[in-house]
Amino acid sequence: MFLLIVITFVVSISCQKEKVEIKVNPNDFHAIVDKVTGIMVHDIFSPPVASRIYNYPNIAAYEIICQGKSEYQSLAGQLNDLTPVPKLDTTKAVNVKVAAIIAYMDVSKALVFSEDRIETYRDSLYTTWSGINEKSFTASKVYGLSVAKHIKAWLSTDNYAQTRTMPKFSVHTQDPARWQPTPPDYMDGIEPHWRAIRTLVIDSASQFRPASHPEFSLEKGSPFYKELMETYEVGRTIKEEGEDSEKLKIARFWDCNPYVSTHKGHLMFATKKITPGAHWIGICKIACKKTGADFYKTVYAYTKTSIAIADAFISCWDEKYRSNLIRPETVINQHIDENWAPVLQTPPFPEYTSGHSVVSGAASTVLTDIFGNNFAFNDDTELQYGLPIRSFVSFNQAAEEAAVSRLYGGIHYRAAIDLGLQQGKALGNYVVSQLQMAKE
Repeated sequence: MFLLIVITFVVSISCQKEKVEIKVNPNDFHAIVDKVTGIMVHDIFSPPVASRIYNYPNIAAYEIICQGKSEYQSLAGQLNDLTPVPKLDTTKAVNVKVAAIIAYMDVSKALVFSEDRIETYRDSLYTTWSGINEKSFTASKVYGLSVAKHIKAWLSTDNYAQTRTMPKFSVHTQDPARWQPTPPDYMDGIEPHWRAIRTLVIDSASQFRPASHPEFSLEKGSPFYKELMETYEVGRTIKEEGEDSEKLKIARFWDCNPYVSTHKGHLMFATKKITPGAHWIGICKIACKKTGADFYKTVYAYTKTSIAIADAFISCWDEKYRSNLIRPETVINQHIDENWAPVLQTPPFPEYTSGHSVVSGAASTVLTDIFGNNFAFNDDTELQYGLPIRSFVSFNQAAEEAAVSRLYGGIHYRAAIDLGLQQGKALGNYVVSQLQMAKE
C-alpha cells in the first residue's frame, strides 16, 4: 500500500511538471544576441564577416517562430536558395521560443571561433529549461537542432568557404588613384572577394551599384581635389577644436572599427569594438525594448534588419573592390601634408563607397519600416566602450550622422558618404518591398 502511494505521488509530480511551461521572454533573445556580439568582439571578425554571423542565426530563429505564429511568413522561397525548414510537429510538446533560441545558439556556434563560450552559455540554459519541463525541453531541443541543421546546410553553400582560399588583393602601386595599404599596420585589403558571397534578397552583388565617384585628380578645382581638401580641412579643424569638438564626438561614436591598432615604441596592442552592423543590431534592440515588442516581433525585427545589413555589405564590398579608390590619408600624406593623420584609424580596404554609410542607409530604412518614421531613441550602444549616449529623432537621422562621421573621422571623401547612403537606402527599400514577413 505504501509503495502504491509513493508511485502515485511520483507520477502525480511528474505529470504536474510536464504541464509547467518554460517561460521565455524577449529579454532572453536579446541576451543571446548580446552574447554572440561579445564573442564576435573577442574573436575580432571583420565587418562583412560579422554581418554573416548575425544573419544566419536570426533566420534560423525566425523560421521557427513562423511555425508557431501565423502572423509571420516563412522566408523559404524568398531568400536565395532557402528551402522550407523541417515542419513543426504540433503533437510534440515543442516550445517554439525555446526552440528558436536553441537554433540561434547552434547556428552561431558554427560561425564563431570561441565555440566554448556559446557552449557554456547554452549548457546553463539547458540545465534551467530541463529542470522546469524536461519533456518540453527535449522536444524543443530536437526541433530547434533540426532547423539549425537545415540552416547550416544552406549557409554552407553561400561561397564563404571558397572565398577563404581565393588570392589576396593585388595592390596597384603604379596607379596613383588605386588603394594602397594604410598606417599603422599596412594590412592587406580585407575580404576582396566578398562580392562572391551569395546574396539574400538582392539579385546580385552589383544590383545597387552606385554612380561613379569623381575621377581622381590632383588638379586644383577638380571635383576630386575639392573633396580631398574638404576631408583634409575638416580633419585639421577638428584637431584644433580639441576634445570639445562635436564632430570629434560623432566620429568616435560611430567609429565601429573592430580592430584599432595602437603602437607605443616597440609595443603594439589592439582595442576591440563592435562593427557597424553590430551597432545597428544594437539600435534594433533599443527599438524593440522601447516599444515593448513581444518575443515574435523581436525575432522578426532582428532578422529583417540583419538580412538588410548582410546584403548591404555584399553590395558595398562589390563596389569597393571594383572602384578600388585610394584613401584620403594616403593622398594627403603623399601630396599635401605628410604629418596629417585622420581622427579615426583608416580601415584596411578601398575607400568607395563608405561601408558605414551603405549599411546605415539599409538598416535605418528597414527599421523605419518596422517601427515607423520619427522614432526617437537614445542610443546607448557604445556605453560599454566608454562613449556617452547620443539621442536621435529618427533612424534616418542616426543613419545620416553615421554616414557623415566618416568625413569627420578623415577616412572618406564626401561622395563615398552621400552616394553610399543613397546606395544603402535603395537596397533597404528593395528588401522592404520584396520580403513578405509580417502579415498585415
